[in-house]
Amino acid sequence: MSAATPALNVEDTTKSEPSHAEPIVDLDLLGVGTHYKRGRLYSEDFSVLDQGRDESAVVGTQLANTHLEMLCQLNIFTPTHVVRNTGIICTIGPSCQDVDTLEKLIRSGMCIARLNFSHGSHEYHAESIANIRKAAARVPEKCVAIALDTKGPEIRTGLLKGGGSAEIELYIGNVLDLSIDEKHMSSGDEHCIYVDYKNIVDTLNVGDVVYIDDGLISTKVVEKNTTYLRTVIQNGGLLGSRKGVNLPGKVVNLPAISEKDKGDFKFGCEQGVDMIFASFVRKLADVEEMRKELGEKGKDILIISKIENEEGMRNFDEILRASDGIMVARGDLGIEIPVEKVFLAQKMMVSRCNRAGKPVIVATQMLESMVYKPRPTRAEASDVANAVLDGADCVMLSGETAKGKYPVEVVNLMHKVCLEAEAAMFHRVVFEEIRRLTPKPTNTATTAAIAAVDASFQQNAAAIITLTTTGRTAFILAKYRPRCPIIAVTRDPRTARICHLHRSIHPLIYTEPLDVNDWTNDIERRFAAGIAKGRRDGYIHKGSTIVVLSGWKPGPTNTNTIRICQVEY
Repeated sequence: MSAATPALNVEDTTKSEPSHAEPIVDLDLLGVGTHYKRGRLYSEDFSVLDQGRDESAVVGTQLANTHLEMLCQLNIFTPTHVVRNTGIICTIGPSCQDVDTLEKLIRSGMCIARLNFSHGSHEYHAESIANIRKAAARVPEKCVAIALDTKGPEIRTGLLKGGGSAEIELYIGNVLDLSIDEKHMSSGDEHCIYVDYKNIVDTLNVGDVVYIDDGLISTKVVEKNTTYLRTVIQNGGLLGSRKGVNLPGKVVNLPAISEKDKGDFKFGCEQGVDMIFASFVRKLADVEEMRKELGEKGKDILIISKIENEEGMRNFDEILRASDGIMVARGDLGIEIPVEKVFLAQKMMVSRCNRAGKPVIVATQMLESMVYKPRPTRAEASDVANAVLDGADCVMLSGETAKGKYPVEVVNLMHKVCLEAEAAMFHRVVFEEIRRLTPKPTNTATTAAIAAVDASFQQNAAAIITLTTTGRTAFILAKYRPRCPIIAVTRDPRTARICHLHRSIHPLIYTEPLDVNDWTNDIERRFAAGIAKGRRDGYIHKGSTIVVLSGWKPGPTNTNTIRICQVEY
């Protein structure tokens, strides 16, 4: 057989018991005794799998004939999964900006740190970035991506008297003026607040409704003037500084990238952020304009488009094609479209992203009550679980970690909910549906990835290990939703960080130099490092089956080799 088409190395499977020949490799990496050999187990024989938990209960649900049967077999007494495959994104703010708390968030499950540029100065965010990297250095076995969330073409109120932490109480029936006069920019009170959209007076008419702070406060226009709108409060409450303003049903004439956004893009490039969460993306041209603005220095920064209004929903498919991923930003979306339609929008966007193989984040008010309380409502916990069941790659925390009283506790709780929800997914059916929707013929990498995921189901594998340069192979694997973790071994730290956007991928930065003279040995050492990670994290044990996906020669686009291996001891 030619070098371009290496043979698939497996043991003879005609025997009822796996062979106990000498292992191919016997390496002790990172202080973990890791010994394995190439081999294959019968998919029916689960007795050799020592996963440290009742594996038969999990396997039983996955072998159900129908989705209804699988749901009937769910059991609240089944032990929790060891490893979480859904990513957790945390917004960094005053409650968690210090290094010690950030370290606790990372250890609790934070994969991506989000910086909200609607608030704070560049100096503040630079300090946050430095602290995130210091905290990550304390947890070398994990890596953390950094996301810059833009202000975008949004409308916000100004500051209140007393500064950024001040609040005012607004009562139903009282009059509130919405002013575009900059003299009110930093002196808002219960009678008048500043709004930063200069065309608001021309855009709205008497009788129109204005929503403030994710719709928690609503006012109705009763009078127009050249510099303000006089409104009557229909729904009151506490209002802080710089809150979002929504004008449902109105076309807002704002540029896709403001001057502030341009400055933030430059800052992000200088600071080496990994991705941008682009607010209020409305059409394809918005994404293209951002790509152009990022330029050569920001060519590797991913653009995750936030869908937050009706126009973005109408143009979703073209936005998805141009973006590296999507965020279902339910706060503003739930004001711009009827609230009873939000769940439909979420399911549609998540499903289309799953079909396209692009990461999707579900965000906003997931565990909102934990801003002030140590436990969430039952509905909030179910909301997180349903986002996972819908197919979200990541779930996001906003005020819960940025300003909440319990930032570490809320991450721990989200981690637990995600574990339980993942166990309730009918992974095999999801895999079959996505495979069926994949256009034919497939390229080599996709063909190999589909075969690897299929093998992981057939063998009840503990993990899929892939050796990747750009992350592309791992991303394709993640598209087909294996039940087991995907360990992505890479030498590129940036590739490792962006892997967190995709469900099931657990990145490992391999620091040993490439041995160009012995490619086979280099593959084996990286493979062993992946097994060592799985053993440390608690989901690879003696007798575990591992599916390995790699290339036959160095460099990207060469993935074509699958091996099925058994961890010997």
